[in-house]
Parts: sequence; structure tokens; C-alpha cells
Amino acid sequence: MILVLVEHDRGELAPATLEALTAARSLAADAGGPVAALSIGADADGLAGTLATYGAETIHQSHHELLTDYGPELWGEVLAQAIDSLSPSFVLACGTDRGSEVLAQAAARRDLPLVANCTEVRPGSTLELTRVRWGGSLLEVTTLDAPVALLTIAHHAVEASLADAPAAGAISPHPPTLDPVLARSVVRGRVEREAGITLATAPVVVGGGRGVGSPEGFAPLDELAALLEGAVGCSRAVTNNGWRNHTDQVGQTGTRIAPEVYLACGISGAIQHWVGAMAAKNIVAVNTDPEANMVAKAGYAVIGDLHEVVPAIAAEITRRRA
Repeated sequence: MILVLVEHDRGELAPATLEALTAARSLAADAGGPVAALSIGADADGLAGTLATYGAETIHQSHHELLTDYGPELWGEVLAQAIDSLSPSFVLACGTDRGSEVLAQAAARRDLPLVANCTEVRPGSTLELTRVRWGGSLLEVTTLDAPVALLTIAHHAVEASLADAPAAGAISPHPPTLDPVLARSVVRGRVEREAGITLATAPVVVGGGRGVGSPEGFAPLDELAALLEGAVGCSRAVTNNGWRNHTDQVGQTGTRIAPEVYLACGISGAIQHWVGAMAAKNIVAVNTDPEANMVAKAGYAVIGDLHEVVPAIAAEITRRRA
């Protein structure tokens, strides 16, 4: 059996879970065995139908009075107990912050190895894996010898897709035994963001780097993003200078994006930034330096001053729409 951790927030499914389920279906085709899902907390019960359409034959639902919100220790213990009782061959989650945290908790509790950020899984007499290392600058091929293979799938390495036909989606209760002390680290409150497109989900991202020059220099980027119904991102240098909030940062220590188009303006393209942007379907670089890393990696490049190029793009969009 291949068991997939269902990542959700108070019943709202994380799209990353669908990537993990898609990877699990592919793995099942090679390794055999059914795909199952583990949902934690009663709030996730309503996700069963969606999970079935992405290939979950069985949804194991864990309910407990302590599982009122996300807690890494609680979720890790629930997953560890599921490993004991269900005996899966593989346990998968997407390599998001939460997916990585929960699998690390379960691995530590059962003294099992965890292979993180996998891009390929090749079962056989020896399980061979390719995974991202060193912030995306290295792809490592490794093998794993363990009674249960705990893996996270690199975020955006797999494009989520529906199963050819919905799976059975049979519900199976999985009540855990939990020590109240595990509730010492649980989410108690949130600051709600304004509804709308987020950096992680935007179909178009307009990014700015040190070359923007100042906080005020982002105004044309904000205007262009609004015209394209997208979001504005930035490099770490920008947040270090205090020009934009960290929530706008694209990169290894920021948000990993996968838009249809990423317009990178005045961004040199350091490896840490590239890790966050490399899943973009199309990259257009605007830079005065034709040798910049981002220019070399982009599918398209405009060699010029972003303060002239970006307003010109916005003006042309406005003209054509009129």
C-alpha cells in the first residue's frame, strides 16, 4: 500500500496533496499496491470525494478530541500509528513545510529514514530515488533500504492530475491514541489574508529584484501585475532592504511559485531565487545585464531598463484592451 498524507487547513485541502496523490498513482503503477490517504481531524472528512477522484482507494480518517487544528507533534504521532497498523510500503507527502514537518515527526518516532524532495522514485530490487539537494543546485541519485519508505515529493515536481477513473474512496476510521502533552504545539489562531490571488497560486507573477532600486520602484510592477490579474514577487535582496514584506519573497527561503508566466525584472538569478521560480512554465527576464543568471535561464529576455520596459508593457496591454 502507498499511504498519502492529506495536508489541509481546517478542512481546506492543500493543492500540494493532489501532487502527492498523482505521484502515488504513478508509483503504484510501477510498484503495485493500492493508493490510500490518511486524513487527520474531523474537518477533513469532507475531502473524501476529491481524494477519490485523484486515486485514493481508501481514506483512513483519524478523529480525536485533540485534533481540532494543526499540530506537528499530534499529526506526526497519528501518522506513526498509521504506519504501525496499516503497514504501508510507502508513505508520501508533498515537500511543503507542513508535509515535510509531519513526515519528519513520524520518521523520528519510528526511527525510520526520510528521503526529502524527491523528483523521481524508481522501485525495483533496490529502491532508487532522485532528489533535489543544496537548494536546487544538485540532483542526487540515491538508494533507500528501509522497511517503510518515507518520502516527500518536491513541490511542483509533479503536476496534479485526476485519475483516469475515480477510485472507490472507501472510508476507514483510524482512531489514534494521543497523549495530551502532544498538544503543546498546536495552531491557536491565524491572521487572515485578504481574499484573492496569492503568490503561490497566481497564474502570472511579476518579480522585482535589487534592480528595481527602491520601494517606490515597485509601483509599475504592481500596476502590471494588476493588469495581468497576477501577483508581485521579489528577491531576497529586496526583503533584506525592507522594500517589500517577506511574504512577497520568491525563493528557497520564501515562496515556491509555478505560474504560467514569471516576469523577472532586475533579478540577477541567484540559485536560492531560482529554486523558488524554476517551476514556472515560462520565464521572461528583464535586465540590463545580458550575462545575468536569470537571463541565461529564462526562455525569453528583454535587455533593457525595467523602468522603461515594464511601463511600456503595461501601456501596450491597456492600449490593446481599449
